Amino acid sequence: MDSIKIWNDAPSPRQARDIASYLEGGGLALMPTDSVYAIVCDALNAKAVGELCRLKGINPEKNHLSVICADISMAAEYAHIDDNGYRLLKDFTPGPFTFLFRSGRNLPNLFKKRKTVGIRIPDCATPRMVAEALGHPMLCTSIEFDDGDHAREPELIAETYAPTSVGLLVDGEEGRSEYTTVIDASDASAPEVVRQGIGRFE
Repeated sequence: MDSIKIWNDAPSPRQARDIASYLEGGGLALMPTDSVYAIVCDALNAKAVGELCRLKGINPEKNHLSVICADISMAAEYAHIDDNGYRLLKDFTPGPFTFLFRSGRNLPNLFKKRKTVGIRIPDCATPRMVAEALGHPMLCTSIEFDDGDHAREPELIAETYAPTSVGLLVDGEEGRSEYTTVIDASDASAPEVVRQGIGRFE
């Protein structure tokens, strides 16, 4: 597995472009976020999305699919976000939340089998900068781990996924062992906590 070391909690512009180029080519990568490390791919690359779903055993017709966006403007291109939704994102992002919105028309057909899409704008510069360099969202799913060390230590995370199709470790800050808080914002006037995680929705 190749590795790109991130210093000072943010990639250089060149590193962000290099990671984005790798993802554009259909690769899967391990990447830090503001919760657990994630496995990511180019959300608009159908082959990569299919491989990520196969790797994690995700059924797109039954499981929620989440994407990492650079900012609210990018999120609005791929999800239906009304004024209440904008206020939610403005108040709680960047942060460790996944907001479920109605799927937008720019999402690939695979996403359109689901009525909602999870929107992530992490409080972590690396995934946001890579999404910005990519020009569109990354599909993301949390890593699996047996203990806290295998959630926090990038080298152990890479060791776990070395036998798989994941080909790149973005070696950034130490990971966490807590997941995001998931908010159903499909009716943003009455958002509902679906899963309580690290983010405090108050």
